[in-house]
Amino acid sequence: MNKILLFFIVLLCSAKAFGQHILHNPGSNHGNKFEQLGTILSGPNSYRSASGAPGPAYWQQRADYEINAELDEKNLRLSGSETITYYNNSPDPLSYLWVQLDENEHKASSDNKLTEQSRMTDQMGYKALSDIINPENDLGVKILKVTDEKGTALPYVINNTMMRIDLPYVLQSKQKYKLKITWNYKIINRVIDGGRGGYEYFAEDDNYLFTIAQWFPRMAVYSDFQGWQNKQFEGRGEFALVFGNYKVNMTVPADHVVGATGECQNYAQVLSAASLKRWNAAQSTKVPIEIVNLAEAKSAITKKSTAKKTWTYFAENVRDFALVSSRRLVWDAMATSIEGKKIMAMSYYCPEAYSLYSRYSTKVVAHTLKIYSQHTIPYPYPVAISVEAANGMEYPMICFNFGRTEKDGTYTEAIKYGMIGVIIHEVGHNFFPMIVNSDERQWTWMDEGLNTFCQYMAQQAWDINYPSQRGPAHKIVDYMKLPKDQLEPIMTNSENIVNFGPNAYAKPATALNILRETVMGRELFDYAFKEYAKRWAFKHPTPADLFRTMEDASAVDLDWFWRGWFFSTDPVDISLDDVRYYRMNSMNAAIENVELKKAYDKDLYNISRERNRKEGIKFAIEQDTSLQDFYNKFNRFEVSKSADQEFQQYFSNLSAAEKKLYESKKNFYELDFSNIGGLVMPIIIEWTFKDGSKEVDRIPAYIWRKNENKVTKVFAKDKEVIAVQLDPYRETADIDESNNSWPRKNQPTRFELFKQQQAPRGSSTEQTNPMQQSRQRQ
Repeated sequence: MNKILLFFIVLLCSAKAFGQHILHNPGSNHGNKFEQLGTILSGPNSYRSASGAPGPAYWQQRADYEINAELDEKNLRLSGSETITYYNNSPDPLSYLWVQLDENEHKASSDNKLTEQSRMTDQMGYKALSDIINPENDLGVKILKVTDEKGTALPYVINNTMMRIDLPYVLQSKQKYKLKITWNYKIINRVIDGGRGGYEYFAEDDNYLFTIAQWFPRMAVYSDFQGWQNKQFEGRGEFALVFGNYKVNMTVPADHVVGATGECQNYAQVLSAASLKRWNAAQSTKVPIEIVNLAEAKSAITKKSTAKKTWTYFAENVRDFALVSSRRLVWDAMATSIEGKKIMAMSYYCPEAYSLYSRYSTKVVAHTLKIYSQHTIPYPYPVAISVEAANGMEYPMICFNFGRTEKDGTYTEAIKYGMIGVIIHEVGHNFFPMIVNSDERQWTWMDEGLNTFCQYMAQQAWDINYPSQRGPAHKIVDYMKLPKDQLEPIMTNSENIVNFGPNAYAKPATALNILRETVMGRELFDYAFKEYAKRWAFKHPTPADLFRTMEDASAVDLDWFWRGWFFSTDPVDISLDDVRYYRMNSMNAAIENVELKKAYDKDLYNISRERNRKEGIKFAIEQDTSLQDFYNKFNRFEVSKSADQEFQQYFSNLSAAEKKLYESKKNFYELDFSNIGGLVMPIIIEWTFKDGSKEVDRIPAYIWRKNENKVTKVFAKDKEVIAVQLDPYRETADIDESNNSWPRKNQPTRFELFKQQQAPRGSSTEQTNPMQQSRQRQ
């Protein structure tokens, strides 16, 4: 191959691999930050259009599941068998299928365990030491059988968390295939071993709370843009999943309550008469009704049934299935309406969470569905469930959250808002990625970031004083000012991120909030964001589809924004370097000579002159008056008799437009700005006038397009300015506000004088509980 051709091929591949580092005009102060993303994004095709919409030939696979499973509470094991019907809607022939075995992440031999760093500390717990000394465990999926629908064994190979099933014949386009898998696994102690699904043990009453997730062999995604998504599950990057229909029969102890993805098909068989009556009543109530109340949950805790019941659930067009099962659950429900469709909002929670969850949870679920539906698409599923499980994780129609009270039922403000926030967040995941089905394994921000942004809007709609921690621009400043070796672009794979929460949740949420409030405006943003949700509901979008749709539906060129916020680690730091004040020459000597005299006197001033005057020095021209001539007595600023006539002559020669401008008495201010941080952003200027009034000007980011480092702009004001402030509402995430004002402001940092004392070793520094203290005083 021609060496020059080879060089350019390598160069092109490098550019695509490291697109965020491409400089179109290296060494220059322009031509880099505002270039289009064409060299970074994948090219449009018949599957994905240049507008960001699905193309005319768009396709995606489908997998339907029929699952029979049993929860063995005594032995802490889950056993199951499933029939998968896989539909090859792609144009490609497939000779094998990839299936995800996520529970294998807990095996001692898994990649994530082997590559997990560890270190010795002053205090080492049993779990940490045992993992080092004896890492072997009995965790992970045990595959018992893989067959076709007739029972003929299929060959398979397990590679860590992925299993390849070799087909007996090539599965052609538009064909479907049925396979059966039988498996079991030891359920992990989620609190000790970590992870998303598992059990929590309550030693005080010898009971369990099971949150069963990633629990069955699930089809991997095969897509137009990457083929099989068979990247290993390392524990952080979550899931890429296929839509389909689910029928699940889950056998559990007879006194357990089961909540799950979808709708229960046999409440009449599994519920008591009283609970069934309450369930029917909840179909038309506007306040939560307890289907299983607190007294019944507490009674079940003390009596353990040895019988079994099978709960049957059906879910249509979902990408996953999860459930909660326990005898120690309160369950409440109420009907809510989303654009005329009835949705059952429900909550399941242990007695430890009763005071909070009975008051808030189900109402927060309903609120979340309402706000998210306004900004995306109407919630399409019949059910939305919040489960208190001392964690935070999401699945279609069901999510697991935290929020327990003290034993006396009191709670801190932080716990209250933390609980409301996590419920909004996890219920919100129904929209991203359960409906708008992005690839979490590759791009965490596409579900976590977009969802955190919508969470922020829902929090602000809940309470005007809601203390949102992710979304407001100034909240991301501490992260964006970190050293570069602690940062990576948002467009980074999930497993390679150092500061995961700020990068994948907070920064993209902040970027979208800035896009909505500062760059695009609410009207344009809301329409485009809603269009993205409509286009990609129940489909598999990529980052390019989001970027292109937002521009396509708004007519706003945002490539500079995506490039800066998503492909770089540059922070925002715009400095107001100088302000110069100009006024138009009035050409009226009576006015101008006063100003000229002030300038002349100022120019004459020096320290020696002033001290000589104070000392009473006899100057030479005073001692010898013959040295004085015409100029010693001349008043250079005296207004001549002809001055007014000259001014009238000047004014009469002006055009009508010029006279109008002259009479406006405008004040002109020339401002110098520098882009210290590197991330180009709009310039927002607040003017404070001599009379105390204020005014805000907004300059689009495109002011930086010809010089990305420094710009100068002149402003005309009717009133005299006494102060200028950049970013007065703290809406651009500027990391250094000390250079945002003219004149410069010195903000004191407050400190407290206190009696020095030594806190007891190991003492708690948690927030106080005013609610509890108030009760104690009563």
